[in-house]
Amino acid sequence: GLGTAGVVIAEILPVLLLAPVAGELVDRLPRRAVMIAADLWRAALMALLPLVDSSVVAVYAVAFGLSVGSVFFNPAAGSLVPALVEERQLVAANSGIWTAAVLAQIVLAPAAGGVVALLGATPAFLLNAATYAVSAQLLLGLRVPTVPAPTGTTGSWAGRVREGMSLLVTDRLLRILAAGQLLAALSAGATSALLVVLAERHLEVGAEGFGLLIGAIGIGAAIGPLLLTRLTDNPRRPGFVFGPYLLRGVVDLVVATFSSLPTALAAMAAYGLGTSTGAVTFNSLLQAEVPPQLRGRVFAGMDLLWQSGRLLSLAGGGLLADTIGIRAVYYLGGALLLLAGTLGLAGLSRSRPASATSPR
Repeated sequence: GLGTAGVVIAEILPVLLLAPVAGELVDRLPRRAVMIAADLWRAALMALLPLVDSSVVAVYAVAFGLSVGSVFFNPAAGSLVPALVEERQLVAANSGIWTAAVLAQIVLAPAAGGVVALLGATPAFLLNAATYAVSAQLLLGLRVPTVPAPTGTTGSWAGRVREGMSLLVTDRLLRILAAGQLLAALSAGATSALLVVLAERHLEVGAEGFGLLIGAIGIGAAIGPLLLTRLTDNPRRPGFVFGPYLLRGVVDLVVATFSSLPTALAAMAAYGLGTSTGAVTFNSLLQAEVPPQLRGRVFAGMDLLWQSGRLLSLAGGGLLADTIGIRAVYYLGGALLLLAGTLGLAGLSRSRPASATSPR
């Protein structure tokens, strides 16, 4: 258990240490080039892993390095999407990306287990390394029609990093979104990790029941973006950003109150739907509102908030589950999500003055 927790911590630490730096580089360098470099870096590390698998320290180091690649790849990818599609296509584009990722997990996670069982871990890791190389090759053929404008910021490199982070506090829209992101992370970090404990201690189901719960989340997460694209193509709809927080908060309260497996399965499907639609609309709103020269730092700052809250939630949630009980974790998680949704809707429903990030 401690060993697995160590790997999770090794994956979170690079975000805490490097996210501001990554955001500044993403805003300074061609984003496609950043993504290709991150893919090649991760391909090399993944290919190295089978050679050092006898050393726990080396495994942690590789996990850390893989996360470093993601720290640079993710904000670059999020910042690049608006250069490829029109604003009215952002919701559909992000929905397609999310759906592809969810379906890949649903299909490929069991397939990966089969590869490990039949051939061993080494072929599985080498195959994983090859997928990063293929991703880099595909990105080489991607035509980016626009080039991000220079930041226009004077001063030191550290000053530009601070400027990006300060936007999350000084800009009203970003401040509201950042607060929602942090509250959601403080909730989801514990509730996601401790779902297996809820299944065992509260729902009193075994591994099969837990598998059904995970499957229900996956079904909801796959359906959510498909439903969203039928409801709106406007990325500037705050109800579609903060409404999913309210839905997920209600789900946490329901599963903490009722111990029926069918009820929990329906609730988990709704949770997956809320998670996917919330992520799509959150990214779409950021892409629509934040100018190109600032997107990398804003996306990296949001990642920093998410992982910081997630780490605190994991620590506090485990302690709360062992001292008071697992239901308390979900009641608290639900309350945090309801607070995030309520504050977000209330904050954005009032007329907003011209944003520093999106002058009108």
